[in-house]
Amino acid sequence: MTESLSQYKNIKSTQISIKTDSKSFTAPIVLIRRLAFGIAIATWMVMAIGSATRVMNAGLACPDWPLCYGSVLPTEQMNLQVFLEWFHRLVASTVGFATLVLFSAGWYYRQELPKWLPKAISGSLSLVIFQGVLGGLTVTQLLRFDIVTAHLGTGLLFFSSLLAIAMAAGKSELSEVTSIPKLAWLGLAAAVLVYLQSILGALVASQWALHQCFATQDMCIVLNTHLVGVIPATVASLAVVVVAWRTKAIAPVLRRVASFAGLLVLTQVAIGYATYKLHLQVEPLTIAHQATGSALLGTLVCFTVLAFKAVRQDQALLATE
Repeated sequence: MTESLSQYKNIKSTQISIKTDSKSFTAPIVLIRRLAFGIAIATWMVMAIGSATRVMNAGLACPDWPLCYGSVLPTEQMNLQVFLEWFHRLVASTVGFATLVLFSAGWYYRQELPKWLPKAISGSLSLVIFQGVLGGLTVTQLLRFDIVTAHLGTGLLFFSSLLAIAMAAGKSELSEVTSIPKLAWLGLAAAVLVYLQSILGALVASQWALHQCFATQDMCIVLNTHLVGVIPATVASLAVVVVAWRTKAIAPVLRRVASFAGLLVLTQVAIGYATYKLHLQVEPLTIAHQATGSALLGTLVCFTVLAFKAVRQDQALLATE
């Protein structure tokens, strides 16, 4: 009788646990986090496709905007260049609509979410709207370099904001945490430097500075500024890796993210060197250079948010003692 009662309690406990897990799986905060992370991945793909569009000289393959040759699907004019520009717009539009869904969900569930979350999502929506406007201007203003640069810069900010939301809305507790404000601020500094370096890279790409420098010795200042900018961005990123590994009592996830950032830094430097030596003649390398840089920025953003969460958690634990 006692054994049956014990088995019954175990079964009920398991059922309650399953219901709790199911509820947590569909909780608004989980849905928001997963949606934000999914849109961030799609945004990274949009930027990679945009890089391919530029490298293949397809930025004006669709001469009008927002349609392409006056239609949603220009079957008669379709070729590789038209497809790249059309597909870039298609994925970008999908990201925009998905962000509207994220915005709607954030405000619909606002009573069950942290107060800052709907406001942060609103900021991301503002960025993607501005990004769409800049996307239209890149076509109507015939790929003017400052607009093209702002287009990528805004896209990187939007990408970073989604990752920050996803990380900040994640699990609140990190295991094996110690106070590491220095590491958190170091991660932020590295992310800012990588972002600025990405903007310099966009200036080089939008003005074809490398081609002009090698051909006519023009625009070499822009190119050299980007090359010099590699040093602080690389040093700061590698410093994050070294400090993370030398700090023993930190959450394992921080060490893993830092290690991935270090791998991306080395990959980015290698690809950048090969791209420079080959004078941008190998298109896949140029595309990979931009895509890896965006991934590095996103990784550093994730690391920074998690590091600041760890600091806050540690401070909260100290306050309760």
